[in-house]
Amino acid sequence: MLDFAIFAVTFLLALVAAVLYLYPYFSFGIPTPKEEKNIVNSGSLHEFLVNLHERYGPVVSFWFGRRLVVSLGTVDVLKQHINPNKTSDPFETMLKSLLRYHSGVASVSENHTRKKLYESGVTNSLRSNFALLLKLSEELLDKWLSYPEAQHVPLCQHMLGFAMKSVTQMVLGSTFEDDQEVIHFQKNHGTIWSEIGKGFLDGSLDKSTTRKKQYEDALRQLESILKKIIKERKGGNFSQHIFIDSLVQGNLNDQQILEDSMIFSLASCVITAKLCTWAICFLTTSEEVQRKLYEEIDQVFGKDPITPEKIEQLRYCRQVLCETVRAAKLTPVSARLQDIEGKIDKFIIPRETLVLYALGVVLQDPSTWPSPHKFDPDRFDDESVMKTFSLLGFSGTQECPELRFAYMVTTVLLSVLVRRLHLLSVEGQHIETKYELVTSSKEEAWITVSKRY
Repeated sequence: MLDFAIFAVTFLLALVAAVLYLYPYFSFGIPTPKEEKNIVNSGSLHEFLVNLHERYGPVVSFWFGRRLVVSLGTVDVLKQHINPNKTSDPFETMLKSLLRYHSGVASVSENHTRKKLYESGVTNSLRSNFALLLKLSEELLDKWLSYPEAQHVPLCQHMLGFAMKSVTQMVLGSTFEDDQEVIHFQKNHGTIWSEIGKGFLDGSLDKSTTRKKQYEDALRQLESILKKIIKERKGGNFSQHIFIDSLVQGNLNDQQILEDSMIFSLASCVITAKLCTWAICFLTTSEEVQRKLYEEIDQVFGKDPITPEKIEQLRYCRQVLCETVRAAKLTPVSARLQDIEGKIDKFIIPRETLVLYALGVVLQDPSTWPSPHKFDPDRFDDESVMKTFSLLGFSGTQECPELRFAYMVTTVLLSVLVRRLHLLSVEGQHIETKYELVTSSKEEAWITVSKRY
């Protein structure tokens, strides 16, 4: 997550063309491929960067259209570049640019205030709506308990539905207690997300009049819904605090509130759905991890109700989620624009160079993560490992608010499900990965469940 900064604007302009090529170049001593290579045909930017760093080392450069790009692919070189004092949320910045929102560039103090506003919004919405989150989790549990043990469960579909219900009600309010409103939101959300995840990146959106109209219509409909909700929350007195209330109560104008609520609701739905999906997928393939998680849940809660206070005691569960983010490479690429001329090892990075953080490469680097392809939550028992994870933006003060929100929602869901169910894999299933803004499976992921009691 880290500092995407102005990356998305550059990303968008550079990738609007259908084909982007690398050109022979060697600049500032940084290794640069001399052969042409079609980035889109690599499958994704992440897969392209994996190949690039394997061949040329931790610091490489190439061309995005006419802009020189530098990519960093190890923790050591990232440590030399990351500025922990940055306060702007890179994921928010990227999505705003892709959505072509233009509410202005915020100052450092404005970004700091905005960050505190987001933190307050996430904390208060989770606290105020904990009973709702528990209720939605238990509804899913009841549904799965009703299935015969051999029945295949479409995990991606169920997690997306659960995330949509949870996020819309906790972020946007009681309008989405109506399932039809959630379905309508999900349809528009899917249209928008698929295009900002791919249509902009391969240039295909601007080539299709039909798709572009569908995208613009979906965005317009969601904006209309959000404007209505903002107006209602401004004029009313509500017992339940939702995320959008923190924005309304902050010193933001209507356009900023609209943009921030759009970004948070779009991103939170996807990040929450994918984190839930991948966590359960990994649990189904690791009997030992699932056993240890069940024992922790049983030790913390026993037969007592699940409460916010006790949720905070689930240390191993948090390790499971951190390892899920790492193993799934949940957000595989981030970036920032070089503010001033800098130096990485022996290489000079000029001002205004676009610098990619190849997080998907870093998260699988065996020099940082022993046995990187093994799902091993115990690695996060080590404080130094957690510090590295925080440096990368997946925990601690650099953690983006959408991921923080997703961590809590997924923790509650796993507590409810694992307490009552064995989560089992489907024999012979191979899950292929699709790398976009957030990593997902290419096809439906199927599981089965059996009752613990």
